[in-house]
Amino acid sequence: MTGTSPFQLDPARTARRAELREIAATRLRPLAERGEPGRVNRPLLAEMGQLGLLEGLFGSGALSLCVTREALAQVCTEAETALALQGLGAHPVYAHGTPAQRGRWLPEVKAGRAVAAFALSEPGAGSDAAALALEARPEKEGAEETGPWRLTGEKCWISNAPEADVYTVFARTGGPSAKARGVTAFLVPADRPGLGGASLDMLSPHPIGTLTFDGTPVTRDDVLGEPNGGFRTAMTTLNLFRPSVGAFAVGMAQAALDATLAHTARREAFGGPLGGLQSVAHRVAEMATRTEAARLMVYAAAAAHDSGAPDVPGRSAMAKLLATETAQYVVDSAVQLHGARALQRGHLLEHLYREVRAPRIYEGASEVQLDIIAKELYRAQAPDRA
Repeated sequence: MTGTSPFQLDPARTARRAELREIAATRLRPLAERGEPGRVNRPLLAEMGQLGLLEGLFGSGALSLCVTREALAQVCTEAETALALQGLGAHPVYAHGTPAQRGRWLPEVKAGRAVAAFALSEPGAGSDAAALALEARPEKEGAEETGPWRLTGEKCWISNAPEADVYTVFARTGGPSAKARGVTAFLVPADRPGLGGASLDMLSPHPIGTLTFDGTPVTRDDVLGEPNGGFRTAMTTLNLFRPSVGAFAVGMAQAALDATLAHTARREAFGGPLGGLQSVAHRVAEMATRTEAARLMVYAAAAAHDSGAPDVPGRSAMAKLLATETAQYVVDSAVQLHGARALQRGHLLEHLYREVRAPRIYEGASEVQLDIIAKELYRAQAPDRA
């Protein structure tokens, strides 16, 4: 049962999943191990670009993205994260950019030569994305929707910041009362005047930092999509990537489960293998069942996204919620069953234990996913109450 799923992936995707695990082990993990924790690993990105992995971020669909993220996460979480952050940062350009914007940045991102970032969160607007304070002030009165503008404010907990080459930045172009209807997405190169930032030292070894905007100039040519349409740009991106965050979590859970099966089968305790103890065997069975359930929900949400189903926001939220909470349980259980050795620096489970906590917060905390699910459920009931 380990590593398989009754979800019927086509043979090409099944073969690709195995191929990706091999690539991650032989080509990517050595580069990841030479990288500096908390910093962008440009040699790793360049190798991923050369292998064509970054090309697949755009236009291949949510299911292919989930298969890729799960396979990479099972073997090399650093490579998985590098790939995902490139996709998150550049997908708005792919989906909403002008021909000039796409032509300038997508080839560089796909090749791993340019690093992209998605700059939505702020010190006072993490889960509540409609409460952004970063302002895009028009340089002329009455030019709120035409620009040019000056960006003033701060972003925080931005992946790949401050080392990225280009940022998808969400800023308020309408007044605070406009909420989600007053947000615009801008494509901002890192060399723009007034743009600065700093790295943050996080529990997970990811490149994350702050950005500061001190009158940073942007024009109509930098707008992604339409003025005041930025919230839709953000949400369509998150609806695509939320199931794949779940796939990242499933990959980590599978790695922890595989390690636990191997350990409990060979570790002698109380006169026999550790797995011969009913309490241990039942815990492993629970870990496997939850991992498989999460995998199925992730793949189902991805397939719904690719088919254009109307319930994608709810399904995406369910998949991310279940998978990330499951991975936390599975990795924690794996650490418990391995004992003190799993707490040593450099052990696979020590690494996974630090990695697994963040996805329950990234791209919408578990509590936010519950809120999305509930809203979608009651929205579906609205016609029946009319």
